[in-house]
Amino acid sequence: MRLRVEFTTEPFDLDEAPRHAVVAREIVQGAELDAVDVGPFGNTAEGASDEVLAAVADLLRESLRAGATRVSLQVNVLDGEGDS
Repeated sequence: MRLRVEFTTEPFDLDEAPRHAVVAREIVQGAELDAVDVGPFGNTAEGASDEVLAAVADLLRESLRAGATRVSLQVNVLDGEGDS
């Protein structure tokens, strides 16, 4: 099964990426995922379910440790073509 996760961390800072946002991005960029897209207001990553779920667990644990007060995420199951 393939999954896509979309996530944001808060609080926002429009002047500089907060530590919790940097940590979350580093986790997904370092994970064994097929596609990662990071941006100032949202991030997405795709891959095999085991890898996505492991990255989500690390992302939650470490971004909260780094000061996130809220993590919003959505997980979608992708069909065989990679589309939802």
